[in-house]
Amino acid sequence: MTPKKKLLRKSSGRSNNKSTKLGRVLVESAKQISRHMRGEIELPMKVVHVVPDVDVRAIREGQGLTREQFAERYGLQVRAIQEWEQGRRKPEPAVRAYMLVIKNQPAAVRKALTAA
Repeated sequence: MTPKKKLLRKSSGRSNNKSTKLGRVLVESAKQISRHMRGEIELPMKVVHVVPDVDVRAIREGQGLTREQFAERYGLQVRAIQEWEQGRRKPEPAVRAYMLVIKNQPAAVRKALTAA
């Protein structure tokens, strides 16, 4: 009979009783969450305002423009407009904000772009 060898994991070189900085942060965070859930403490909150989805096609068609005309007027790529309109891609938040400005203040956008 041959004795079975135990498979051992390679040691990281750290003692089991030492913790990493990340480990300490995670443990402390878990404790704070637990205290918050019990109502013992309030945690800081950050409010994030999300730019709403936009209907690029409706904005473009509302101005009576083809994709090519819309792209040229507002400095966009025709392919990106097509992808957004067909739902294959979603505009980034900055583009969605830009679309809202185009929708609500198209003359101001044209003026700003021609002045640049």
